[in-house]
Amino acid sequence: MERAIELAQRGRGWVNPNPLVGAVIVRDGRVIGEGWHEHYGGWHAERNALRNATEDVAGATMYVTLEPCSHYGKTPPCANAVILAGIRRVVVGMVDPNPLVAGKGIDLLRQVGVEVEVGVCEEKVRELNRVFLKYITTRHPWVVMKTAMTLDGKIATASGDSKWVTGEESRRMAHELRSACMGILVGAGTVAADDPMLNCRLEGNYRQPVRIVVDTGANISLERRLVTTAHDYKTIVAYVEASDRMHLQRLQEQGVELMQCKPWEGKVDVWNLLEQLGRQGIDSLLLEGGSALNGTFLDRRLVDEVYAFIAPKLVGGAEAKTPIGGRGRQWMGDATVLRRMELQRVGEDILIHGFIN
Repeated sequence: MERAIELAQRGRGWVNPNPLVGAVIVRDGRVIGEGWHEHYGGWHAERNALRNATEDVAGATMYVTLEPCSHYGKTPPCANAVILAGIRRVVVGMVDPNPLVAGKGIDLLRQVGVEVEVGVCEEKVRELNRVFLKYITTRHPWVVMKTAMTLDGKIATASGDSKWVTGEESRRMAHELRSACMGILVGAGTVAADDPMLNCRLEGNYRQPVRIVVDTGANISLERRLVTTAHDYKTIVAYVEASDRMHLQRLQEQGVELMQCKPWEGKVDVWNLLEQLGRQGIDSLLLEGGSALNGTFLDRRLVDEVYAFIAPKLVGGAEAKTPIGGRGRQWMGDATVLRRMELQRVGEDILIHGFIN
């Protein structure tokens, strides 16, 4: 099962909003077939393992991280393929919470005499598919907040200069996060200050995230790179009410998609934004906002996971911004606490990674 989990991770960034799934076929202690879900719309892990088998699999055991599907979607049911191949025993990491499956695949296997064991390495499988588990049960994206600050807690100098807070290795990891998440979210202030591209700029085959800007009045300049490249990279502007209706039309002509959201305290209701993005099939968001947007998401308790990069630099300045704004907490006892925290060295920087929900 641990090998199946390892294989499943190879689909990261390519299978969303589907789960990461790996499968291993074993006979007499020998691995005779392996596979994983490689990309959205492609064959699932079970079928790939069957196709890659080096010998007849009849009577063998299949280890699969998630319950085999039993319905027709982009591909035919995997449970049927397992049965037709003559697999004798199936070891499942966890039941699929998707209402279309939810135990039906396991029941189908058992009805025809296939031995099924469920719950092997289940906690590891849940960790592997934390994005899918939230999305399939709530239809809200998993929100990853990424921050980069100096040792004294600054994201830029008092003049606004922020290039670069962290080193090259940390920036590379940030681009890997962009590719792993389906969307990347920033506020209008970040766009005005930095004119970012918000794309994944790593060499090789990486998926590009949907670029989303929270801009209450839809005032983003037509000259910003997010707008001028909107025909190349899907770009969404989330707003409440446009300051200039003609400007909305010009944004659409440039290829920008518009998403009108409900207001919350005069600004975009980020809860409603997550609802709408979820309906578009966006299962995960990388929050790369400034302090205001980061603070709003934390105030609304909408952050699930945190990557906090800390550079060994001191810049000082009372006017220099910090990563988190918003209302904040009045009492230290109410502070948001990271769970299952990990600490690692990334080049010259330190990364703190943990979970909130």
